[in-house]
This record gives sequence, C-alpha cells and structure tokens, in this order.
Amino acid sequence: MNNILEFLKPPGKWKIPALIITGIIIGLTVFILYISNAVSYLSEKPETCINCHVMVPQYSTWGHSSHREVATCNDCHVPHNNTANKYFFKAKDGLRHATIFTLRKEPQVIFIKDAGKKVVHDNCIRCHSRLLTDSKLGTQTKFKHYDKTERECWDCHREVPHGRVNSLSSSPYARIPVNSPKIPEWLNNYK
Repeated sequence: MNNILEFLKPPGKWKIPALIITGIIIGLTVFILYISNAVSYLSEKPETCINCHVMVPQYSTWGHSSHREVATCNDCHVPHNNTANKYFFKAKDGLRHATIFTLRKEPQVIFIKDAGKKVVHDNCIRCHSRLLTDSKLGTQTKFKHYDKTERECWDCHREVPHGRVNSLSSSPYARIPVNSPKIPEWLNNYK
C-alpha cells in the first residue's frame, strides 16, 4: 500500500501545481454536479424529468393522465428487475441525455429509443398483468390480449399516458413546477 502511495506522490517541485490542478478538478466536479442538479436524478420525483425543457410536454400530459395517481416516470421508464439494473439504466440514459443537452443537440420532438421501448413494454405488463391474464376481465372487452409480447401495448393504447405529444407546442399552457434556481443565494446579495 505504501508503494502505491509513494508512486502517486508527485516529485517535490510538482507538489504545489499538482495540488492546484487536483483542487481545480475537484472544484469543477462539485460545481458541475451542483449546477446540473445531479442528486435529483437519484430520486423518484417526476419533477426531475423537467430539468430540461424538452420534457415539459411529457410531464404535463402525464400530469393529466390516469397514471399520475399511481405511477411516476421511473415506474414506467426504468427496469424493475433488480436495483443494480435500475440504476445502471438510469446512469446510462442520464449520461446520454446530459451529453445531448450539453452539446445542444436535443431535438424538438423526442422519441423513445428501442431499449426504452422494451423497458416501458415490460413495465406495462408488470403492472397490468392481472388485466391481461384474468379470464373474467378478458370477457369484458372486444379485443383479447392473447399474446402480450407480440405487439407493444401502445399499438392499441396510443394515448396512454402522454396523449399525442409531437412537439414543444403540444401543451402550450401547461402548468409545471418551477425548478429551484441554480445560482447560490449569496450571489444575489451583490446586485
């Protein structure tokens, strides 16, 4: 262990520059984590999804859907087979989203990727499996759900839960919560 620490220690004349560079890297990392509200992505709050402006129509339409009372964004859009896979998927998607938004490459209309489609489809079946397998409930509808994996749920249920979101203008009068400002309060005192 001492050999490793000795190896990592910079030579005498490089100690001060190495400390300064390390401090800058740590400082920038903390600043980026703070400014991006990174901790919020560990939560299950739907408000997290509107940290970027392109998600406002999805948040608004979910807020007017029947799913609002029983499911959050993560209930549908994140795998639930195990905790490790859930956070791996969130991290992978989060890094992709962060890259797209940092480079200002976000499209006006967003579409779910194939991996996300599979997750959403699996979660539909996970939550609604009783509706799909109960023979008494099956007789109540004209269409039967014989093969639950042949088609995606939204082939028939197109409006659930986001309606027809096809642009930023699809919900122009949406009421959404305002995210907290990222500017530290002490900076506001110097106006």
